[in-house]
Amino acid sequence: MRSAAVLKLGYYPLAQGEAERIRRFLWFSDSPASVLDPCAGTGAALTMVTCGANVRRYGIELDAFRATEARGVLDEVIHGDAMNAKAPVESFSMVFLNPPYQHEIGEGRNQRFERIFIDEFARWLKPGGLLVFVVPFDRVTECRQALTLQFRDKAIYRLTAREAQTYKQVVVFGVRRSRGERERMSDAAVSQGHRMLTELTRRYEQIPALPDEPDQSFAVPPGEPVRIQYRGLPLDLIEDLLEQSPAWKQAKRITHAPAQKLVGRPLTPLHPGHLSLLTVSGCLNGCLGEGDDLHLSYWESVKVVDRVEEEGEGGESIVREKQRFSQRLTLLFASGKYLLLSEKPRAADASESTRGDG
Repeated sequence: MRSAAVLKLGYYPLAQGEAERIRRFLWFSDSPASVLDPCAGTGAALTMVTCGANVRRYGIELDAFRATEARGVLDEVIHGDAMNAKAPVESFSMVFLNPPYQHEIGEGRNQRFERIFIDEFARWLKPGGLLVFVVPFDRVTECRQALTLQFRDKAIYRLTAREAQTYKQVVVFGVRRSRGERERMSDAAVSQGHRMLTELTRRYEQIPALPDEPDQSFAVPPGEPVRIQYRGLPLDLIEDLLEQSPAWKQAKRITHAPAQKLVGRPLTPLHPGHLSLLTVSGCLNGCLGEGDDLHLSYWESVKVVDRVEEEGEGGESIVREKQRFSQRLTLLFASGKYLLLSEKPRAADASESTRGDG
């Protein structure tokens, strides 16, 4: 998983517009139902998908801050790893599942989290219960074993919001089969179901877009309240006790060292070489100037790729790329204008306020 995804623990929230469209596909009776989101985030997606319904909302969230937000909108939230939570099988009326988009990390055969989550939480759905599965389209085939065996009346739609297109997300609706239905499935029916899922998700652009007005409806059956037990580490307690740990007190001197501040005047005037080293190292960042020239100054190192095109012995074109680091200065003025000083100018279609002052 990329470093940016690691920082947010694989959190890819569902766009609000898509959640509103998904809600129009769902039908809830007047009887109460129990719904679950094992990757709840802030709870916004499950709240929107079940808006106006008589349901009890359950969530599991790994991040402490998002779990705190989710407790404000969901009825019950567990802060911890969803794989360490246990509930009676065939107990929930609906499961909304938007798992992390990544591989697990371990010594053995590492599987995709999308497959691990659907294998686990499909069992939590009661027969006739509804699965709402948000996943990148090219991961549907990896989950086809659970989707084919466990669910019937499936429908797949392409999500069209800008955030959804970044990860090429689709939503899969499916109704949980009963045990008898699963046992009666022949090998030919399973193979046919696998081929159908593979064919439906072969090309992202050919998957029908999720419409504003639903072309079908999925009923969510009523359900009793469910008790979820968490058998993992008490993350809230561990985080509270972490600051008192001797190991943390030693490590934070390195990991959370306070920024050093340079004060005073040099004994001798600085020559241009000294000034260059100070600026590119960030020692002269800060608020400078006065009046109309009041601005924030920020130097940073950026990666630059030099491309050289050569002609080979056979007349073919050879492109060589070499990466190196350069410096960039960003100036932000009190008026809102900002200027960029860099080695290479910005694209020709950049606005006047950001065009290459370098």
